[in-house]
Amino acid sequence: MIQSMTGYGSAECGDFKVEIRSLNHRYIDITFRMPQDLLKYEIPLRNIIKGRFSRGKFDVIIALTQERIPNIGFDMGRARSIYNSLNQLKDALRLTGEIGIETIMTFRDMILTEAFEYNIDSLFEAFNVALDNLSLMREEEGRNLRDDLRGKLDLLAGYNEQLSRYAEESPVQIKERLTERVANLLGDVKIDEARILQEVALLIERADINEEITRIDSHLRQMRKLISEGDTIGRKLDFILQELNREVNTISSKSSDYRISSLLVDMRAEIEKMREQAQNIQ
Repeated sequence: MIQSMTGYGSAECGDFKVEIRSLNHRYIDITFRMPQDLLKYEIPLRNIIKGRFSRGKFDVIIALTQERIPNIGFDMGRARSIYNSLNQLKDALRLTGEIGIETIMTFRDMILTEAFEYNIDSLFEAFNVALDNLSLMREEEGRNLRDDLRGKLDLLAGYNEQLSRYAEESPVQIKERLTERVANLLGDVKIDEARILQEVALLIERADINEEITRIDSHLRQMRKLISEGDTIGRKLDFILQELNREVNTISSKSSDYRISSLLVDMRAEIEKMREQAQNIQ
């Protein structure tokens, strides 16, 4: 199944609400916003995303559904160390006064601990449900992209068939144009038909676009196969579209037929639209 890289999913479970947004990105990029005391779960949550998706920029927001009252505690080992160090400083500097709780509490950021009680299973449940919802949206958008790409492939295939027909007519047109130009230049002077045919053959060889037409057809068939197979195809599609554009540019440099030039403009436009879409496919 083709997946778009654009999507949104959310879920609530227990004390947690999880929102996940994804956008297109060349690789995988994950950003978390969540309460400080939940940061220790970031790596396992990040690994869940990496296990399910291969590309995209993910913004994850984890919030508490209600305010929790922390259990307050003290780091007794650190408090004791601070107290002993202050006493050593007092003796060394021959200071007066007692070191009491007021002095110790000036170091409260170092010794005070806040512990919250959570059912952490609820966090992972909400997270996985949000990812499920995100995946559903990405798949739905992927189906829309697949259908649109197939329509554009049909259009390009039709253009390529027209190119093939024009390519068959080109040798005759080249001969007629060259003969007419020589006749206009030389007037009543007798034309060497063999020389004309030799020049026509050279021009036809230089203007031959059948090889490019065959390669375009091959690229289109490869893209149809990729789209039917689904999975992670965005980069492959982008590469094939670059090759398609290369073939179109080669034909443009070879042909002087205005009908072919007109077709190539339309083909470039469709290829560019497809490249924009491929950039949003996982």
